[in-house]
Amino acid sequence: MLRILREEGVSTVFGNPGTTELPLIEAMAGAPDLRYVLGLQEASVVAMADGYARATGRPAFVNLHVAAGLANGLIGLLNAARSHTPLVVTAGQQDRRHLINDPMLAGDLVGIARPAAKAVFDVQHAFDLPRLLRRAFALAEQPPAGPVFLSVPMDLLDSDERVDVPARSPRPDPGVAGGLAKAAALLAEAARPAIVAGDGVGRDGAVAELVAVAEALGAPVHHQPMNDGIDFPLSHPLYQGMLTATHAEIHTALRGHDLVLIVGCHAFRPHHYTPVQPIPPGARVIQLDSDPTEPGRNFPVELAMAGGLRPTLAALANELTGRQPAAADRLAAAKVRTAERRARVDALARRGYGRCPLSPLTAVHAVAAGLPDDAVVVEEAITAGIRLREVLRLDRPRSYVHTVGGGLGSGIGAAIGSSLGEPDRPVVAVLGDGCTMFGLQGLWSAARYRVPVTFVVMNNGEYRTLKETLRTRRDGPPPAAGYSGLDLAPPGLDFSAAAAFFGIDAVRVRDADELVAAVAKSTAATAPLLIDVPVTAYQEVAES
Repeated sequence: MLRILREEGVSTVFGNPGTTELPLIEAMAGAPDLRYVLGLQEASVVAMADGYARATGRPAFVNLHVAAGLANGLIGLLNAARSHTPLVVTAGQQDRRHLINDPMLAGDLVGIARPAAKAVFDVQHAFDLPRLLRRAFALAEQPPAGPVFLSVPMDLLDSDERVDVPARSPRPDPGVAGGLAKAAALLAEAARPAIVAGDGVGRDGAVAELVAVAEALGAPVHHQPMNDGIDFPLSHPLYQGMLTATHAEIHTALRGHDLVLIVGCHAFRPHHYTPVQPIPPGARVIQLDSDPTEPGRNFPVELAMAGGLRPTLAALANELTGRQPAAADRLAAAKVRTAERRARVDALARRGYGRCPLSPLTAVHAVAAGLPDDAVVVEEAITAGIRLREVLRLDRPRSYVHTVGGGLGSGIGAAIGSSLGEPDRPVVAVLGDGCTMFGLQGLWSAARYRVPVTFVVMNNGEYRTLKETLRTRRDGPPPAAGYSGLDLAPPGLDFSAAAAFFGIDAVRVRDADELVAAVAKSTAATAPLLIDVPVTAYQEVAES
């Protein structure tokens, strides 16, 4: 197992071990080149591995413990599956010689993992483990990428049976998708083309190639709803922001365009139901994806293209060069509109600069203003995170980490993994107070390994997103008595005290300028820091 891990590029194992994993722990004692990163709870362990895999661009290896530990890690597997993060996850099964006696801790591991994993393997023979482990690493990377799980009995890991270890096979290099000439012709003829950049673009390292296509057309570009990464430079004048996660609002944003190019995007993933189709009538669709099951999955397309995103977009940009004479004028007009929109948001945010509590927009604006150069932003802030996307100007791929999986508590672990994977880049995590509580135990790992992440907690003492959704549903103010189960205050949450419990320094900022300065210091950080930011409650402010 350790030989295969090394050959697959693994240098770090993320885990929370138990008795069934002791053979692995014992073997790693004699393997100083392999680092074991301990998390105190499995949800944090998988989140750290997720962040690490995204930062390094390679599958991360995770070690969990029996049925209960796997169940705790399921939230991370679900997030990884929906964000297409390549993970290889193992859990130790009880000794097979007494499984018939219903021993404590045993369970149907593959049954537990199956709904959240791309593939599952129940390893029953020592001679199968090398082949299945090789297969797991290959499957984890193969489009659509995702987590692969193996159940490995304790007695099998203890076996002294000699086994053959197959050599690592090279991964196939995806080529240019078919239909390139037709795609170029449709795009060149379009009077009002638009582009939707999905997370596959960032994962496949195809951002520069998509920029070339957009500039050749002068086409506005939207991020997919709740994008997990940087799929188009946020400072580019053609960038129009993120599509909102309802079909009705996607329909509105794309209305007026006669052709939409959708690249590396999983069918939009709407949040709330709206009785409208996302593609407006009359708009033709070209959909390009590395996963051949994706084009046409949830809406009809005129041209379905499956292949490598980077080579296909590079070839498409070359085909389009000089074929759209209106591109320069479109780009110039986009620069004016984009500058005006950003100026309005900037002015609105700065009007709130002053003493805490800050409005969510002002708070995230101050964070963005203080970001050091080449920072990685990990975001799990729900409502504040929506506003953060409006003010960030990140351009480098892998500079933004989010999960569309919906499993709360990933932010702290993902930030730790991001920093471990790219230790030369400062990492700032922007977290909601509720999300922080779901993954709070991850702070122990940050302290233990002195990971220099700056954790910024937006502390509004409530589940603000639920209040906003309820108000939308009611189309009016909340009831005088308020809603049950949506408030964390009183007594509120003292995150400075929580940080101190885990041995992490903390500061509770008093105004926006202090927040800017605190975030800016993360450039020189050598240890984790938590910044507690008092933010206005929903009923206290009406933001335009």
